[in-house]
Amino acid sequence: MINKALTHPESIVVVGASNDITKPGGKVLKNIIDGGFPGNLYVMNPKEKTIQGITCYADNKTMPPADLAIIAIAARFVPDLVDSLIAENNTRAFIILSAGFSEESAEGKLLEDRIVKSINAVDGTLIGPNCVGILTPQHHSIFTYPIPKLDPKGCDFISGSGATACFIMEAGIPNGLRFANVYSVGNSAQMGVEEILQHMDESYDAESDSQVKLLYVENIDKPDKLLKHAQSLIKKGCRIAAIKAGGSEAGSRAASSHTGALASSDTAVEALFRKAGIVRCHSREELITVASVFMHPELKGKRIAIITHAGGPAVMLTDALSNNGLEVPAISGEAAENLKEQLFPGSSVSNPIDFLATGTAEQLGQIITACDKDFDQIDAMIVIFGTPGLFEIFDVYEVLDQKMNEISKPLFPVLPSTLTAGREVEFFLNKGRVNFPYEVGLGKALATIYHTPKPAESKTKPNDIDTTAIRKIIDKAQDGYLDPNQVSQLLDAAMINRAGEAVTDQVNQALKAAEKLGYPLVMKVVGPIHKSDVGGVVLNVDSPEKVVIEFGRMMQIPETKAILMQPMLKGTELFAGATREGKFGHLVFFGLGGIFIEVLKDVASALVPVNEIEALQMIQSIRSYPIIKGIRGSEGVDEKALQEIIIRLSALLQAAPEIAEMDLNPLLGNSKQVVAVDARIRIQK
Repeated sequence: MINKALTHPESIVVVGASNDITKPGGKVLKNIIDGGFPGNLYVMNPKEKTIQGITCYADNKTMPPADLAIIAIAARFVPDLVDSLIAENNTRAFIILSAGFSEESAEGKLLEDRIVKSINAVDGTLIGPNCVGILTPQHHSIFTYPIPKLDPKGCDFISGSGATACFIMEAGIPNGLRFANVYSVGNSAQMGVEEILQHMDESYDAESDSQVKLLYVENIDKPDKLLKHAQSLIKKGCRIAAIKAGGSEAGSRAASSHTGALASSDTAVEALFRKAGIVRCHSREELITVASVFMHPELKGKRIAIITHAGGPAVMLTDALSNNGLEVPAISGEAAENLKEQLFPGSSVSNPIDFLATGTAEQLGQIITACDKDFDQIDAMIVIFGTPGLFEIFDVYEVLDQKMNEISKPLFPVLPSTLTAGREVEFFLNKGRVNFPYEVGLGKALATIYHTPKPAESKTKPNDIDTTAIRKIIDKAQDGYLDPNQVSQLLDAAMINRAGEAVTDQVNQALKAAEKLGYPLVMKVVGPIHKSDVGGVVLNVDSPEKVVIEFGRMMQIPETKAILMQPMLKGTELFAGATREGKFGHLVFFGLGGIFIEVLKDVASALVPVNEIEALQMIQSIRSYPIIKGIRGSEGVDEKALQEIIIRLSALLQAAPEIAEMDLNPLLGNSKQVVAVDARIRIQK
């Protein structure tokens, strides 16, 4: 747990301090001094008497107590030093800048483990090792640049990579992006991104703390913790954006089910972020742009007015917004005509609102007021205003700042002339504003944020699930695929609607079952994994003679143990399934069914537990949703019944975490019902 010795130390010692500020121990000391740390500052180095004007200690035996130790010495000396600082100096917080630990070798991992054990024994806090440090208003314990001017309403930034944190700050600061606290966690030996986020959640003060959290993550070790505290912070009014790097699949995935073939660790990350309400970004530039959007009032609708004096950028922005699910609605009517009369001839107010290169600051103010007060079809504005380089435009940016203080709708400024109008842009940023130099990046970021769902509420599973029956089947089952009878019993216990069926390896029993189920029938082999690939599925079996013929043929197919018989049902073929993804738990998938699942990959996914809202979002988010809705007069699918099956599938997985993979394929859906026609479940205990 993060303690006061780390966040608000009264004394700090820099071990490995140096007069050479090109070394980590020298630079971190300089940054602490320049940051105005108000407490007692000590330095340790056996080779020096004074370092950067501070009396130097040869070792810690004669040094006063120190709350926080910042260590920049060779890895092999660190464990003994940590033990000594704990015992002799009552040190309870450590930032280890040194490399050479678990990131380098097995021997380094042993050193790291020993350090963590010692610090845990005294309820201490460790950041690192192999990190660049932390940057807070209390102390600038970081050995790199840039050191931004900290703003309590700027961004809190937690990064698994020190270099990436620096690069993101380098790119964001010139645009006006501000920072409140920066944590580089390095190897995350004790405190990772999840623990820092937990601390920010549990200590959150809406009056004084930043409402924007940025994350750069390379490994999610505790997904439950990340989900819990991200959801909690967002519900408190915060906004969170994150990059999760390392999500590509290098090589093919071995999986025997359709669901397993669709799943990946990155799919689980997407589902986790979606459930938490985290806006996922895929590059430094995107994270900076999303963070900059977070510095403005929240976009409540998707209808955007583009205000510009340059046609080309407005066209590109219109494309970026429209292609990503936002709208640039036409503006017309009496209010539009009144506005047009205030602009120069040739101006357009139809949206984009183009008031020409000769447009004035006064006209810009009039347009912004009209969009805010007169145009109900507008939810937000984007102003694109650069300079032709003929005259200074301080007055334009003064009006822009003034109007942003007055209006009720969000306004996002795109000021692309960062060189030609550099002084004017700096003037605007010095007012605490943020600039978006690239309109297309802004358009995409707005769409990404708008389409990110709010945190999902965790709800209990349906109360009519027969957990006792489910556990009885699972406890007796062996690893591997369950037989059809066991599958049917599990579906019944979860109250998942399924087709009537019979399983037999005797032809006379098959004939009796056919009479009971009714013609026409579907016959399927039991045993082979992909039935249709081996000729193991026959449709429209409409007579006893065909039952006998097909039964005899199908029983000869290799690996066939029996024949499954079901009545022919009509409807749209759908698919639902699940797979277990390590520490993330179960992922539920939904899409169109049949043989095209892996080809089209038009599926939605969600982490268990799945609630009603999430289930409906899954159904409506696939590209093929118009088919479910009913297209060109064709019968649609009962979405409520489909939603119910997804929720009950989630509940089954909660009751039976031993399920490793599961397919309901196909589900047959029409306007009256959704029925599971075929199902496979693999157990791995």
